[in-house]
Amino acid sequence: MRNAPQPLPHQRRRHVTSGSPARAQSIDDLRAMALRRLPRFSAEYLEGGAEEERALHGNRAAFDDYRLAPRILRDISSVDLSTNLFGRPMALPFGIGPTGFNGLLWPDGDRALAQAAAGAGVPFGQSTVSNATIAHIAAVPGLRHWFQLYCYGPDTVWQSLVDTAQQQGCEALVVTVDTPVIGNREWDRRNYAGPGRISLSAKVDTLFHPGWLWRTILQPGMPRFPNLEPFAPEGQRDLFGVAAWSSSNMRTEMDWAMLGRIRARWPGKLLIKGIQHVDDVRLAVDAGADGVVLSNHGGRQVDRAIAPLHLIAPARAAAGPDFALLVDSGFRRGADVVMALALGADAVLLGRATAYGLAAAGPAGAARALAILAEETRRAMQLLGVTRVADLSPAIFA
Repeated sequence: MRNAPQPLPHQRRRHVTSGSPARAQSIDDLRAMALRRLPRFSAEYLEGGAEEERALHGNRAAFDDYRLAPRILRDISSVDLSTNLFGRPMALPFGIGPTGFNGLLWPDGDRALAQAAAGAGVPFGQSTVSNATIAHIAAVPGLRHWFQLYCYGPDTVWQSLVDTAQQQGCEALVVTVDTPVIGNREWDRRNYAGPGRISLSAKVDTLFHPGWLWRTILQPGMPRFPNLEPFAPEGQRDLFGVAAWSSSNMRTEMDWAMLGRIRARWPGKLLIKGIQHVDDVRLAVDAGADGVVLSNHGGRQVDRAIAPLHLIAPARAAAGPDFALLVDSGFRRGADVVMALALGADAVLLGRATAYGLAAAGPAGAARALAILAEETRRAMQLLGVTRVADLSPAIFA
């Protein structure tokens, strides 16, 4: 943090690192609780970015490029955080985006996140590499269920996944397009002796986290990738085997024509996730997408990639007012959400923020993350003199 205030000599500032998630005052508190609980290899997967992690840190630094101009003496006694997306109401202007390996953060972690989203009245994006079947998540009462698609192997794989998502009533298909190859996540790889083989030091480190080891691995058993298991070879259907199979079966030839075939097969709402250039926003409109997610994959793919926050305004200008424009990567505060909405985004998708809550305290932690961000968003709007999401505009900036 730039020019962060230093504690007085008699003070020792520290984040909350233990106890009930209700004690957490910020997403950073939940992060501290999560990192204390997780073994190194799991924490690194959650935390890390590509190469020198400049995109990872740039996502947060982008918010420093804007300054807010609060307005005073306005009636802020009633604030409405609701918005609309795809013609349906959202209780909050953010949802939970798709993330993988949630079963290594908390047992049945994907369902815990889905339950938190349903409880808050916001969408949940389930990843292709989630540790739960599409049907298991679709069974969460009241859930606004989106399915995120990675394309691996032959067309029959994505076709089967798309058909299953439709059969299970998913509202939207989120096609991720920024991973034709996996980014150079070298810090993550340092925890492994080889593909799918955790290093000896990483194994020893797990022994210093007995609570995580018992609750997440020993008691429920190692998480799996059930949506992809049927397509992996026999003998390669455990967690790391499927991960290796998927990595070696990336669709590097995926292009707009292939996206068109997915669009033709999927009858519901279609979002393209991983857009990082305004020209691709225009191409997404032309391809018949219903919206895009501006994203650099949380800084995990191309290092030094543009922060999605900086792309919102030009993307909105290119796409027009009625095209769904979502954004992720780097959101940790309610003020961050407010800034994205003011720049022209329809909603924010959360990744690490809710994953920290999940890793810290399971379902209660995920719900606490959403509650913290809702409270912060409401307070930020009040202090800016704005009472409706629809009224947020560039006028809030100095």
